[in-house]
Amino acid sequence: MMTTVEINIDSKTYPAKSRAGEHQAIADFKLSLNPGEFVCLVGPSGCGKTTLLNIIAGLDNDYQGSISVGQQHASPKIGYVFQNPRLLPWRTVRENIELVLPEATDPAYLDALFDVMQLTHAQHAYPERLSLGMSRRVAIIRAFAVNPDVLLMDEPFVSLDAPTARQVRELLMTLWRQRPHTVLFVTHDLREAIALADRLVFLSSAPMQVVSQIDVTIARNEREDEAKVEAFRQRLLNDYPAIKTLL
Repeated sequence: MMTTVEINIDSKTYPAKSRAGEHQAIADFKLSLNPGEFVCLVGPSGCGKTTLLNIIAGLDNDYQGSISVGQQHASPKIGYVFQNPRLLPWRTVRENIELVLPEATDPAYLDALFDVMQLTHAQHAYPERLSLGMSRRVAIIRAFAVNPDVLLMDEPFVSLDAPTARQVRELLMTLWRQRPHTVLFVTHDLREAIALADRLVFLSSAPMQVVSQIDVTIARNEREDEAKVEAFRQRLLNDYPAIKTLL
């Protein structure tokens, strides 16, 4: 789904935990996503990245501003991959995904997603039988299965060892190339962001704002070359030394 996203958040605050007053998580935040663009958000822990995704997803409506997804200003179709896969333990892998789909969905549609993510053999297993990497792949299938207007991904590879994270990342990109969506992806890993993104958006500490936006100029067919990714990362850090304080 190739959809434009316009994010304008004037203010997002949380109630005071002490006499210090309200905590302002986000202020004067503006970001546009082009149709089919893969954008990675990079910023320090606690700066408000997950809060932003929850606002876009409609899970948090207590803010001042507006979110526009395509031509819709309300109830867009959102795919959301959380840090925790959030699979129901009493349902099989396939049943977990079928819960978000219309009853009339062609089974072959879901079969194709399992095939791309290399989980056909595990679709009738229960979540307790899955490794963490497999559970993350199931969560990615579930998010793509709804054919969303925008796909939100909140550190979906966190806690995975490096080889597993690389495998799941490669499978994600295979699926995204086959089924392009507008993606907003949160990560703390600059190398991961470079390997995935069309554009990097660097964020400040709370109140969160956009500090800089940088296009990734490495060709997509060269992104798995770790030397080229590392060379690009080093150029970024040399040309924009302030980025180091945002990681």
